[in-house]
Amino acid sequence: MIRLTRLNGEHFVLNAELIQRVEGHPDTVVTLRDDTKYVVTETVDQVVREVRDYRAGIQAVAFQMDRGDYRPPTTTDLKGTENASVVPFPTRDER
Repeated sequence: MIRLTRLNGEHFVLNAELIQRVEGHPDTVVTLRDDTKYVVTETVDQVVREVRDYRAGIQAVAFQMDRGDYRPPTTTDLKGTENASVVPFPTRDER
């Protein structure tokens, strides 16, 4: 899942696996496989970066699980996050 922002400032989370294409007209339009369209404030490059980081996070966890190093986050680990029900994947800013 990636976090995006609608033009009205509303934040939402989108399943990155459903994205078919991202276009920049002057506004960025994210089109899903079912032809649902979302106009967002992020640039095309920012959306691509979010999707890349999301997929890299999945790969990192899979690698850790394969090596036996993975420890699922606890409630304590999630304190101070924006939404404690969302497991934070590492992003470039957090590394």
